[in-house]
Amino acid sequence: MDAVSFVMGEKTSSLRVKRLSDLIHGASIGQPVSRSASVTAVFELEDGKEKRFTRSVQGSSSDHRINKEAVSSQVYLAELERLGINAKAKNFLVFQGAVESIAMKNPKERTALFEEISGSGALKDEYERLRSEMLKAEEETQFTYQKKKGIAAERKEAKLEKEEAEKYQRLKEDLSDKQVEMQLFRLYHNERDIERLEHDLEKKQHDVKKVEKKREKAEEQLKEKKKECGKLSRDLAKVEQDIREMEVEINKKRPTFIKSKERVSHIQKKLESARKSLTQAKKADAAHEQDIRELEDELAEVDAKKREYEDMVAGESQSKGRDVHLEDVQVQEYHRLKEEAAKRSAMYLQQLDSVNREQKADQDRLDNEGRKKSEMENRLRQKGHEKDEAQKRIEKLAEHIKTSESALEDQKRMREDLQSDVGSSKERVQELQKELESVLEQLGDARVDKHEDSRRKKKQEIVENFKRLYPGVFDRMINMCQPIHKRYNVAITKVLGKYMEAIVVDTEKTARQCIQYLKEQMLEPETFLPLDYIQAKPLKERLRNIKDPKNVKLLFDVLHYSPMDIKRAVLFATNNALVCETPEDAMKVAYEMDKNRYDAVALDGTFYQKSGIISGGSLDLARKAKRWDEKHMSQLKALKEKLTEELRDSMKKSRKESELNTVDSQIRGLETRLKYSKTDRENTTKQIAQLEVELDTLRNKSENFGPSIAEIERTMRARDQQIQEIKENMNNVEDIVFAKFCSQIGVDNIREYEERELRTQQERMKKRMEFENQRNRILNQLEFEKTRDTRNNVLRWERAVQDDEDALETAKQAEQKQMADIERDMRELDSLKSERLAKKTEVDAMEDQIGKARREMGGIAKDIQAAQKQVTALESKIEQRRADRHSILKQCKMEDIGIPMQRGNMEDIAQESSGIDTTNETSSVENSSLSTQQIYDRESRIVIDYGQLPDNLKELDENDEVKKMGNKLERAINDLQHTIQRIQAPNMRAMQKLDLAREKLQETNEEFEAARRAARKAKMSFERVKKDRHDKFMDCFEHVANEIDNIYKCLAKNQSAQAFLGPENPEEPYLDGINYNCVAPGKRFQPMSNLSGGEKTVAALALLFAIHSFQPSPFFVLDEIDAALDNTNIGKVASYIRDKTSTLQTIVISLKEEFYSHADALIGICPDAGECLISKVLTLDLTQYPSHLAS
Repeated sequence: MDAVSFVMGEKTSSLRVKRLSDLIHGASIGQPVSRSASVTAVFELEDGKEKRFTRSVQGSSSDHRINKEAVSSQVYLAELERLGINAKAKNFLVFQGAVESIAMKNPKERTALFEEISGSGALKDEYERLRSEMLKAEEETQFTYQKKKGIAAERKEAKLEKEEAEKYQRLKEDLSDKQVEMQLFRLYHNERDIERLEHDLEKKQHDVKKVEKKREKAEEQLKEKKKECGKLSRDLAKVEQDIREMEVEINKKRPTFIKSKERVSHIQKKLESARKSLTQAKKADAAHEQDIRELEDELAEVDAKKREYEDMVAGESQSKGRDVHLEDVQVQEYHRLKEEAAKRSAMYLQQLDSVNREQKADQDRLDNEGRKKSEMENRLRQKGHEKDEAQKRIEKLAEHIKTSESALEDQKRMREDLQSDVGSSKERVQELQKELESVLEQLGDARVDKHEDSRRKKKQEIVENFKRLYPGVFDRMINMCQPIHKRYNVAITKVLGKYMEAIVVDTEKTARQCIQYLKEQMLEPETFLPLDYIQAKPLKERLRNIKDPKNVKLLFDVLHYSPMDIKRAVLFATNNALVCETPEDAMKVAYEMDKNRYDAVALDGTFYQKSGIISGGSLDLARKAKRWDEKHMSQLKALKEKLTEELRDSMKKSRKESELNTVDSQIRGLETRLKYSKTDRENTTKQIAQLEVELDTLRNKSENFGPSIAEIERTMRARDQQIQEIKENMNNVEDIVFAKFCSQIGVDNIREYEERELRTQQERMKKRMEFENQRNRILNQLEFEKTRDTRNNVLRWERAVQDDEDALETAKQAEQKQMADIERDMRELDSLKSERLAKKTEVDAMEDQIGKARREMGGIAKDIQAAQKQVTALESKIEQRRADRHSILKQCKMEDIGIPMQRGNMEDIAQESSGIDTTNETSSVENSSLSTQQIYDRESRIVIDYGQLPDNLKELDENDEVKKMGNKLERAINDLQHTIQRIQAPNMRAMQKLDLAREKLQETNEEFEAARRAARKAKMSFERVKKDRHDKFMDCFEHVANEIDNIYKCLAKNQSAQAFLGPENPEEPYLDGINYNCVAPGKRFQPMSNLSGGEKTVAALALLFAIHSFQPSPFFVLDEIDAALDNTNIGKVASYIRDKTSTLQTIVISLKEEFYSHADALIGICPDAGECLISKVLTLDLTQYPSHLAS
């Protein structure tokens, strides 16, 4: 299929390769790689001639040849089209899988297929271009037409504008006359007001000078009094400074005195303890000396006994030597015989040596056990001494702990006493100082006035008398209430009114009693609010939810009150009144919010009552509202006095802080020593317990030595018997050998001589050992006792007692000296306090005089301030009038209003200087004001001519009349201006506009005619191309539509089968889709997508054969179109193709016997035998064989 498509001129993109070089097969085995490939198609023409079409590929390019002559691809394709081969429409072959895709094409894709077959697609670009040109020409025609209509309307409008311009000019002239009259009226009355205000200003300035002279005199008096007060204050401050320094000095000395006192107490207790320890040390030293003397006596006694024994042994040896004395010859004979006996008794001797060694080892063990037992006994005695020492230490520690605990309790009681006075005075002083600073900041620079207003003070005294006499009296309303914010002060003052000073009482009876008291004392009348008598309306909760206007609140909610018992009185006074931000909001809430009316007050004091009465704020109301601030100020003053007094008391208490710190340090020292003593006692107790355990262990070990020693002695006794037996055997031998020798020396046997000498030596050795052991034991004990230096301990405690006695005497002297110093300072402090009291009285008197002078100065200052305010107000008014005159003149200049002038002209009217030197920013304000003054001076030279101003406008004297007339003139000008504005500033050049509109209309008519001609021409060209495209498309479509039904019936072998084509756009079918529907035999109509695979294939083949019949190609190649067909449908399709063999040469690629069994010839493709990669072609002519269809 690729070869057929390639030779028929298909593009590379339509082939199943990415590039042309992929079409080259490659190389056979043993041959070089091919670089070219070609395909040739041979056509047999009707006249019997052949025409060869060859297309070859060289690398990545291809060339075309017809009958071996190279041609271009366009010529190549044109020749194929003359033979009926359309490469673009692919009317000569159907690829594998293309059948079903053709059946499933959407209508648009089907239209594109028909455009390719019919050739109408070649006209598509020209069709679109001409259509676009036609639409553009029509739009241009429509645009020109609309432009023509617009210019005609402009011509009509120009006529109207001309008429309006004439009317507008007349109104402008009237307006100019009115404006001149209005400005002359304003300037005339402005100049008259300036003259009147300047006269009043001169008079007020004279009054100010008089008051200032009075103020200077009062200032001199106040200055003198301040000088005297300053001197007294400095004297008072010096005395207070001396008092503070004295108090500081006393406070410094008092901790030292307390410390000295504690030191005396501590040294006394320490001295008592040292004396007790000295007594115990002396007792221990005496006992120790006694033990040493006893041990030394015992050692001397042992040494004496040892010497006596040695003397006795020496005497015995001499006596025995004299009894048995051997000659040298006999001694030699004894040794010879001994050797001979040893030779004879060698075996017994070996046994005796062995047993003696064992006996000696046991004797060493016995001596070792004895030595260990002695050491254990020494350790027992040593541990016993340590235990006794520890017991004594525990007793001393217990006594020391008891003493320390007693001292600690005393110190803690002293600390509690100090803490009850001091407490947390330091923190409290800091808190009070912070609170006092806050209060002073709120008070600002205002001095605390000690002389309140006498009337208000008397009124408060009346309330205090009521509270004292009658229990049901609460207080004045103003004292128990406070606004949540000062912005509500005026509003609350307005609503409460007379009830601000009202006194709240519990019952009507209490009120009557208070009234009777007022009458008796001949005091001013008061207003009372008995809680059981007044009729208070309940609070309306819904008024708390008002959203429009915003920030509307109940007056009750913006007022804090205390105690809660007076709630009924607060409800009665507020009466559900509402507070609003502005008077407009208050009026809206009072009268317009809903059907009901409410009392509403604005923040500025404007009060709208539901009865219809409206009252505004006033200066008097603002003055009354200051009572809340004065009340707050009075509270701050009282709080300041309270905090000052409390701070003074706290400062006095804080002076004992150093004493408390000293006591705390002593307590910490005692607690530390007590802690260490208890720890030492616990450690000593643990040491005693450990010593007891060690003593028990040592006793157990000591007891274990007895059985061990007894066992060794028993073993040695048994071994002694064995030695005796061996010796007897040896003796028998010795008796025979020494028989003659014994008779010579006069002994029964030789052992008598040897035993006597040996026993004597052993006894002596044993006795010496006993003496040595006793002596070693005494020496060890004596050495241990001497190591215990109890004498130094006695000397140390004697020195400690002496040192403590000296320290106690020194401490007592220091305590007495410090006590005398403190008493002297206290007397001096009392003297200074008396002096301070006298100075303070003088200062207070002088401050009273200064306060009086200041009040006088305040009154004068208020007078000056009031006069200066009046002067400033007059100057401001004059300045305002001059500014008004300048504004009027500037307005006249800017609006070009021609004011008649006797002197000067419009050029003398200047604007404020805008040319201030910006390089000198510091003098910008001064230069600006100077420039303004220069402008006023310059304009003052202008003299206006008021001759045009009517006399009735000059004769107005009252400000109201002037204002009314000015408003009247202004309304007249405004009416004219509104009239002129409604004309909307007509075009004064309307005539020129009219001529221009006529010229434009002529030009537009010519453009319109040209556009109509161009549109007509474009439409004719488009209709021609449209007709050609329509004819070509419809020729193909009608042919296919007429043929497809018959072809589908033939393929289906059933006349009930139906296939039909329908255009979606019958007028221009190539613009929209073509619908293709089939009704399979024996089935109802359904969409193509719902048909089975075989039915879709048959329907697609019917469409392919119908399209092919429009422009039949010389041959038709079909690639495996039977893939989705069953045997029945294969037979039907094969029969149809066979019936068309007379008019159609069909080449079918198929793998199914049912299909290719109908063919006239078979062509098989298979690999050649061997290692060659070239395919082998097998052909078979079936016409030589009988058809199986006939059978």
